[in-house]
Formats: sequence, structure tokens, C-alpha cells
Amino acid sequence: MHELLRTTDPTIIAFATALLDGEGIAAFAVDVHMSTLEGSIGILPRRLMVHADDLAQARRVLTDNGIECREE
Repeated sequence: MHELLRTTDPTIIAFATALLDGEGIAAFAVDVHMSTLEGSIGILPRRLMVHADDLAQARRVLTDNGIECREE
């Protein structure tokens, strides 16, 4: 799994996941329960992970829809 996206905005994670799902790309959100540790103030980023084989296509899908992806 490779990190595709890191953000503190949960709506971006949901939107990106929906876009990827529409293209048949499996994505896995991690760190979604970190708000329990931070007191629900939203300072710790959540990450969206994809399989290495899908990374290039997933980056294209998100950038085509205005979502900035992480480059490794």
C-alpha cells in the first residue's frame, strides 16, 4: 500500500474514495480514529492508501478532479 493523499479534511477523503471507487480502484483510509486521541479538534491528518499497482491511475483520477496527491 502506498500513501496517495494526506489531509485533515474528512470531506476530501470521502470525495477521493468515491472517485476511486467509481474507477474500480480500492482505497483504504487510515488514521480515521485519531480524533479520539487529539480530542476531536482535527489537527492530525488522515491518509488514503492504494495498492502499488493502482497508484499511477489513482493519482491521475484525483488530480483530474482537483485533488492534490502526495508524490513519493
